[in-house]
Amino acid sequence: MSAAVTDLNSMAATARAAADALATMHADIKNAALINAASALASAADAILAANGTDVDTARAAGMSATLLDRLTLTKARIDAMAEAMSDVAGLADPVGETLETWHRPNGLEIRRVRVPLGVIAVIYEARPNVTSDVAALCIKSGNAAVLRGSSSTLASNRAIVDAIVPALENAGLPRGAVQLVEDGSRETARGLMRLNGGIDLLIPRGGQQLIADIRENATVPFVIDGDGNCHVYVDGAADLDMAQNIVLNAKTSRPSVCNAAEKLLVDSSIAATFVPRIAVALAAAGVAVRGDAAAMKLAAGIAPATDDDWGREYLDLIMAIRVVDGVDGAIEHIRRYSSGHT
Repeated sequence: MSAAVTDLNSMAATARAAADALATMHADIKNAALINAASALASAADAILAANGTDVDTARAAGMSATLLDRLTLTKARIDAMAEAMSDVAGLADPVGETLETWHRPNGLEIRRVRVPLGVIAVIYEARPNVTSDVAALCIKSGNAAVLRGSSSTLASNRAIVDAIVPALENAGLPRGAVQLVEDGSRETARGLMRLNGGIDLLIPRGGQQLIADIRENATVPFVIDGDGNCHVYVDGAADLDMAQNIVLNAKTSRPSVCNAAEKLLVDSSIAATFVPRIAVALAAAGVAVRGDAAAMKLAAGIAPATDDDWGREYLDLIMAIRVVDGVDGAIEHIRRYSSGHT
């Protein structure tokens, strides 16, 4: 369900009723609904691509960076991957009702820790329309209702995705309001979600530092925050260097605009003299600007000096910084110091 004029309280009430129904819904119904939605998503590819083209054209005219444009852009292959991901979620074991732990008290009382749905989950995210179907699938599988608020730059894309999957979900037996899209992309509406006490059981932000700071300052509902995607690859002294090179190149260059792209390369000092020169050449040949610490710069030409700010930075671009470390302990120490989130 999508609404041109956002009434957060009304959306939350509808989501609450849907969450109550989803909490006890049989896994077979949820799985069938996800399969149905995946098929509908793939079938709606042309309409989704047309809507996405509008978003991309508008964003390009507004000066959006190439990195963010790549995040925003959908292709037929990416839509097929989104549909496949929904089907994959349907194939996972149902987490609802799973017993995690059981113990007995001396008086004979048996206590169990069991997974239950959270209720209504709101997700605020930025220029990645694939998140719309990903979050919807995960929430439904876990018995939760989803309230989705993407950025204004992805509105047409997100609306087209929701318009494809929601009827398919409801036709398969899911309640109205299981997945809803907030179409107002204003900061005021985002903060309204952050403060919707009693309406939102958990808020999950997926965005940059500004969004995270806004959540920390303004949210009164429960929230979960991860960190920046400052992802590291560590190459150990015992590594197969051909394999390591392939992993580094794939992790950095396959899609540098996403948050799980590699940003930093940590190389064990015992193989640095061999590996750093070859990976620096390979990265440069792939169009990657290479930066490094003093040790890395001594081992290979063409490596620019990395500043202290580089080590904690998420580039989201064809840039990688290399540091020579003393084994696993040195790699862990570096990551703990500079990584606030994903590693």
